[in-house]
Amino acid sequence: MPTISQLVREKRKQFEKKTKSGALNSCPQRRGVCVKVYTMTPKKPNSAMRKVARVKLTTGKEVTAYIGGEGHNLQEHSVVLVRGGKVKDLNGVKYHIVRGALDAAGVKGRNQSRSLYGTKKKKKGS
Repeated sequence: MPTISQLVREKRKQFEKKTKSGALNSCPQRRGVCVKVYTMTPKKPNSAMRKVARVKLTTGKEVTAYIGGEGHNLQEHSVVLVRGGKVKDLNGVKYHIVRGALDAAGVKGRNQSRSLYGTKKKKKGS
């Protein structure tokens, strides 16, 4: 604990809060280009082949982003929108690709939580 005279000489330092998604530079989303699209296996109790992409952002940083939903149309050189959001069972994946924006198509045949997956509403007649 500092004395009053020490505080007069030097004020208390304000600690800056670190963001969990630093590569976005405090922006809600960032555009990027897919460098590599591949699958990863999750951490211990889970078992699957999770779809991920290595994305080079406009900030110049390269991040690993998760591709949510069933099936995707992404390949190398696809332009995508990346948002923050960790994937709990994948190591080092702290970003999500926004479905239905830029080159990432929405999930086909989805009826619930459509806004999260970029799916248009079905017509009444069909």
